[in-house]
Amino acid sequence: MATFQTYTEIGVKENISDIIVNISPRKTPFQASLGSEKVHQPIYQWQEDSLRSVSATTQVEGADSSEITVTPTVMRSNYTAIFSEAVKVAGTVQATQAYGRAKELAYQMSKSAAALKRDVENAFVGTAAAANAGGAAVARVTAGAQTMITGAGTSTFASQSGNVFFMNTGVNLTETALVNAIQAAFVAGGDPTRILVTPSNSIVIASFASASGRYRTIQDSTVGNKTTLVNAVNLYVSPFGEQVVEVDRFLRAKNTLIYDPDMWAMTTLRPWTRENLAKVGDSERMLIIGEFGLKHKNFSASSIVVDNAAGSAF
Repeated sequence: MATFQTYTEIGVKENISDIIVNISPRKTPFQASLGSEKVHQPIYQWQEDSLRSVSATTQVEGADSSEITVTPTVMRSNYTAIFSEAVKVAGTVQATQAYGRAKELAYQMSKSAAALKRDVENAFVGTAAAANAGGAAVARVTAGAQTMITGAGTSTFASQSGNVFFMNTGVNLTETALVNAIQAAFVAGGDPTRILVTPSNSIVIASFASASGRYRTIQDSTVGNKTTLVNAVNLYVSPFGEQVVEVDRFLRAKNTLIYDPDMWAMTTLRPWTRENLAKVGDSERMLIIGEFGLKHKNFSASSIVVDNAAGSAF
């Protein structure tokens, strides 16, 4: 008598996990490091100032006073940008049971929320976009971090413009360029505590000999303490202090950003909200919307190295 096998069985119950695996990157380290600031108009402004250079001049007894030339403050500005995404799900889908989620609309909205957060990170560090006031048919654009650093706008290879450092054409990030960039922000009065790198440049920084934590003592009960070479750098010790190194998948290619999170803010005109859209048929529609911008409190407080391995600037 032939053995009845699963190959001929009818009505086998499907084995589908109730867990949906989404591998798309979601971490937004630059955005997560910033404080927030409420604004009340799409255009917002702030002022920068600095002390005069130090002087070695002293005064003789009885000298008449002489007035300095007063330097006015610098006015900066940026715009908020609108980020939104709408989802439309048929009524039948909402009524249908599916693995991995209770309701399709709620699941799709959670995906859109995560995607929009990535869009904001990209707008802040991934585009090097200039601020744009927009118009009736043109969306407003918030300036990216790269355009709010002293010296931004240059594209000359192997040069320094303020706190912007460009490598030679065809040359990757070097430790000398990184230290010089940290120094530029420090000398200007900044206190950079973070280095934001692309995935490829994280490998470059991992090879720097002066990085802290390259050798670590690992406790192992079976063999005792042992020194292990760790091919990763999460803390860089420079002559100007310690900088936490973070990898940002959305950072613009070839860029290495050196900054102090306290000198930046994410501005909010409208926080994230979910709104049910008007019902126009046999479907449910929902919108996620928010309006945000980026603020660099002083353009000299941060610096950037542009790696020209691809032969182009920003």
